[in-house]
Amino acid sequence: MFKNISSFIRIKPALAVAFLYATSSLLFGTWVASIPGIKERFGFSDGSLGLSLLLSPLGAVTAMLLSTRIFSKVQVGKWMFYGYLCQCTVMIFQINSLNRIMFWGCLYCYGFNSFLNGVSINATVNNMEKKYNRLMMSTCHSMYSLGGGVSAILAAFWFSIHVPSGWQIVIIVAAIVTVNYANRNYLLGNKEIIHSRSSFKLPSLGILGIAFICLVSYMAEGCVADWSAIYLKETMHAPKAMISLGYAGFSFAMTFGRLNGDSLVGRFGSKKVVITGCLIAATGFLTVVTAWLIPIVIAGYILIGLGCCCIVPVLFRASAHIPGISTVEGFAMVTTGGLIGFLTGPSVIGFIAEKTNLSKALSLLIFMTLLSAIVAWRSRFITNKKKMEKIQIAFDEQTY
Repeated sequence: MFKNISSFIRIKPALAVAFLYATSSLLFGTWVASIPGIKERFGFSDGSLGLSLLLSPLGAVTAMLLSTRIFSKVQVGKWMFYGYLCQCTVMIFQINSLNRIMFWGCLYCYGFNSFLNGVSINATVNNMEKKYNRLMMSTCHSMYSLGGGVSAILAAFWFSIHVPSGWQIVIIVAAIVTVNYANRNYLLGNKEIIHSRSSFKLPSLGILGIAFICLVSYMAEGCVADWSAIYLKETMHAPKAMISLGYAGFSFAMTFGRLNGDSLVGRFGSKKVVITGCLIAATGFLTVVTAWLIPIVIAGYILIGLGCCCIVPVLFRASAHIPGISTVEGFAMVTTGGLIGFLTGPSVIGFIAEKTNLSKALSLLIFMTLLSAIVAWRSRFITNKKKMEKIQIAFDEQTY
């Protein structure tokens, strides 16, 4: 892990792009912490707030439909620099909205902008892997996990000293803009046009398979984020001080796993990493729903994090090498699957839990992660070790 990190941070252009992953999660984590206050300020019910939040995925779907047209005209470096500046600005207005109309407009714009930002940074990392002849997708995604943990800690600290969310986001954005401005030359130096305009193509079964695995991985992540504390509190009757440890363990495992992910993929190959990850995640969910001791449940959540950590980076890399599909189209199709899973998964679990109980509802993830392992085994777009060695060298076999 330390060899991977030390070699990665010496590549300044890649480090600048990796910070954009952290930017996304820093903004999102601050936004999540502000939701209860916004709900109270505007008098939203649970249902009306849920419907309002659907405006973000609506914006993302709109961006997906326009992504090939946009990236056929705009240099990816310019989009990264100015796109994240726009995202920061939108988030300030979103958290400090004066009325519901302003809030709804910001939600739509945030979804639109964040989708295109995600496509731009993943496409850039894919190009950098070829340029520097090393794997770095998983390492860059670890910055997203790290940023989410930092934002949660900062929000808890600021609330403890009575700093409102409106000022929290201003402080976060000031720090983000300062760092990104310092990195502007590295970001703007990416002058590639990452898509040649083409007509819309219906995805093949192979691409849908990758999108399905991404859907399940994001669904698992969303369900852990939304339901782990409730499960520990209501099902396991854990004390208040321990109810956040499930998600904390999951997040730590995700960060640790992603920092080691590129070396694991280089050593064992993408297919083995994805299949093993799905099986570990299934074991984690099985542990959670069958354990009778709180520490064992927390260990289950750690297993889920270790299982899911490398799956999404591998899928983004695979989607960029699908014959006949551009990088933008591949990322858009896979990201759409992840978006559906992340947004609808927790709701599905909640609906099942209401009819049965939360343990039985979470058991659905055992079946879905096992099914993902089978899909990954059958996928011809998730490469094995021998195929991957022909096109790239693992970082630990190189000299820097």
